[in-house]
Amino acid sequence: MRNIIRNGAALIAAIGLLTACGERPPIKTEQLGYRGTGMEQNVNPRIMAELVAANQAGPVQPAADGSGPLASEVYQNVQVLKDLSVGEFTRVMLSMVDWVAPADEKNCTYCHNNENYADESKYQYQVARRMLQMTRDINSNWKSHVAATGVTCHTCHRGQPVPPYVWYVDPGSGRENAFVGTRAGQNSAVTGLGITTIGHSSLPYDPYSPFLLGDMPIRVNGPTALPTGNRSSIQQAEWTYSLMVHMSDSLGVNCTYCHNSRAWASWEESRPQRSTAWYGIRMARALNNEYMVPLTDTFPQHRLGPTGDVAKVNCQTCHQGANKPYYGASMAKDYPELQGAKALPVAVPTDAAAGAVTDAAAATASAPTATPDAAAPAAAAGAPMARAASVRPGAAG
Repeated sequence: MRNIIRNGAALIAAIGLLTACGERPPIKTEQLGYRGTGMEQNVNPRIMAELVAANQAGPVQPAADGSGPLASEVYQNVQVLKDLSVGEFTRVMLSMVDWVAPADEKNCTYCHNNENYADESKYQYQVARRMLQMTRDINSNWKSHVAATGVTCHTCHRGQPVPPYVWYVDPGSGRENAFVGTRAGQNSAVTGLGITTIGHSSLPYDPYSPFLLGDMPIRVNGPTALPTGNRSSIQQAEWTYSLMVHMSDSLGVNCTYCHNSRAWASWEESRPQRSTAWYGIRMARALNNEYMVPLTDTFPQHRLGPTGDVAKVNCQTCHQGANKPYYGASMAKDYPELQGAKALPVAVPTDAAAGAVTDAAAATASAPTATPDAAAPAAAAGAPMARAASVRPGAAG
């Protein structure tokens, strides 16, 4: 009897552990790296099925005619999509209603004044314009992270006015400026940091502000033995660890999706995905500083966080539990209107008094400006590559 009770208790404890972990068998294992390296991905088919169902790109508006008059020639106050035809412009506007407008207001008046569509009085109008610039910037200048897959408004918003996964600065964290260009001290005043997010569980340390607003070094291990080799504090290591956990959760992957666990810091022994992630961190930082933070005064108070800061992006904002948004399915290829400004026709003078224009000069004048993406690999600061300065669209014309 005693053995039966003991075995029964053990069985109940085992079931409790499995229930607590939420990972009951069977679990599939997929090899990622070379044999013997331990670079594997554990996949739960039940969880994967749920994630795939939640990461669908959604319907695509029928393709539009790119000929005909430009939208900027027909409509007033078109500042970003002025290179699109009326048909292409209308297609993007209808898609944005599906992608961004709330369920009870799936119409143009979520952003526009129905009496005057050129009116900018609604904050949604001003934010949407800036977000269109940001989307084109990502697709044109951050191919080092998004490649040809690209993004649309739906990548983050998923049919909601506020993306399901954004973050604000926690009131106890001393605001984001406390982290920009600073170095963590283990027993400094800035300890026990928390985060405030929508749709994401809290981590013990803020993995966002130091790296996705500031440019604090992420690498914390030193090249030589202590005491000279370690330039970082324990708390800075904790921040880095929190960032890595955030990235793992956001993509639904193990650490070995990017790293070789026998040599975590070695780029040579890492998978190519680590370089993609390196660019992703810098892309998120650029989007927050160049687009989101400058919109702080544009948003009404009820759209701001507890310390008055604007919602910002992190890895989860786009990935939402998938190693690639939509598991690699591309909406961007279906929306060339969001790939970047099209080259508009360049008028070539024909009047002899204006001077002859050679064939070479005409070709140069009509060619779109090249936008550099990434420079050659560089070893500086432990980075695989250094992104070259890009020609940004600015106000999109």
